[in-house]
Amino acid sequence: MITYLNGAFIKEEEAMVSSNDRGLTLGDGLFETMRVRDGKLQRLKLHTNRLHYGAAYLGITVPLHAAELDSALTDTLVANELEEGVLRLTLTRGAAGRGLAIAQNNPPTLIITAGDMPKSPDPANAWIAKTISRNEMSPLSQLKTISYLENIIARRESDSKNANEAILLNSKGFVAEATISNLFVVINGQLTTPRVEDGALPGVMRANILSQLDCIEASIKPQIFSEASEGFLTNSLSIRPLISVDEVPLGNGTVGSVTKQIIKLFG
Repeated sequence: MITYLNGAFIKEEEAMVSSNDRGLTLGDGLFETMRVRDGKLQRLKLHTNRLHYGAAYLGITVPLHAAELDSALTDTLVANELEEGVLRLTLTRGAAGRGLAIAQNNPPTLIITAGDMPKSPDPANAWIAKTISRNEMSPLSQLKTISYLENIIARRESDSKNANEAILLNSKGFVAEATISNLFVVINGQLTTPRVEDGALPGVMRANILSQLDCIEASIKPQIFSEASEGFLTNSLSIRPLISVDEVPLGNGTVGSVTKQIIKLFG
């Protein structure tokens, strides 16, 4: 595969960044994962808008203007002759010395990598993480940062319970999201998703569903899973049925009709 690195297109195995890059040493950066379908990037503007929001909040310079960034993404797609697959854009604050202090005018690092589309995941049998929670008061809960340690800890716990996904609660015990996905449930016929204020990442697919369907945002206690008729998880690459939580089936434990409709519309 061909990688874009700071303005140059090079072979993936030859791409190198500084060992002092703050993305490596401090997790100081952001990323976006984008679906490629029929040779075109899906929901590009939503992704780049979220990247610019996060970069502005963290004070990381996006080294390309909007049109230039779009071109860099498209050129990476073309360089890899990618018809179906994934692009990942990673932006870090760049190389710097030791410590947390931020140097003025530090050149950022911008990387765009390409990959094949992963196979569709199996339906989710999720486990509610008990060892870690999402801090809904932290602004980082609304940014797609390159540090996923909280999510990894939760996923290690779910793996130990023979589950294939973990659900994170926030500090008040409300449902936030899954480790790499937003979460939706159907309660008494109403499609519902956790609020951003409760720690849900403002996902791109989540935004699409909220803007196009009758879906509400609400504070959700984990007890609601016993009342839900069905559920599913979403990210930029897939819509995944959620069929059980803590070994208790949602509804009849099969893929529900609303989930099938969502997959047909957005999958």
